[in-house]
Amino acid sequence: MKKRKTLQELTIKDNFLFGAVMVNEENCKEFLEMVLEIEIDQVKVSKEKSIVYHPEYKGVRLDVYARDEEHTHYNIEMQAEKKPVLGKRSRYYQSQMDMELLMSGEDYTELPNTYVIFLCDFDPFGAGKYRYTFQSVCQETEEASLEDGRKILFLNTRGKNDSGVPGKLVTFLRFVRAGLKEANRILEIPMSRSFRSLFRM
Repeated sequence: MKKRKTLQELTIKDNFLFGAVMVNEENCKEFLEMVLEIEIDQVKVSKEKSIVYHPEYKGVRLDVYARDEEHTHYNIEMQAEKKPVLGKRSRYYQSQMDMELLMSGEDYTELPNTYVIFLCDFDPFGAGKYRYTFQSVCQETEEASLEDGRKILFLNTRGKNDSGVPGKLVTFLRFVRAGLKEANRILEIPMSRSFRSLFRM
């Protein structure tokens, strides 16, 4: 039987500890602002939100589900192990979020913006980027924009090219990748009080 880890042995890659960190609304806000490079006034967070519409269809359990004052919705998933068809999984998660966000009779203009963010302890696309951002684009012309209000991001703790990525995001991703000893060393690096809040464990 596999020995269960003690709380002291857990790292933020563990779903329990990741959820405990992100359910803190200030932590979640800091994380989203860092990853998306936007400003957010406040967020409301739900941990392990389940969406099941019919027993015959596959439901989803979202690790961290949040919304901000602009009614933008965010799903944050910790992905410690590499699994196949991650792209289709992100598609399904995002579609399930949409099903819950528009009531019968409402206009499609009421559908809020959504972000699905996978925090991966591996490089999902092998290009060495710390952050991969996907949104709908037209293959025939860059002048056409679908403007469907959705983005899917994959964060890579094993990135190599930090071009175009905030330095504090790289530091955070290295912290997520690190083992206990290395994580403690990273915590000794000078950083702002608000940014340090992300490392509460």
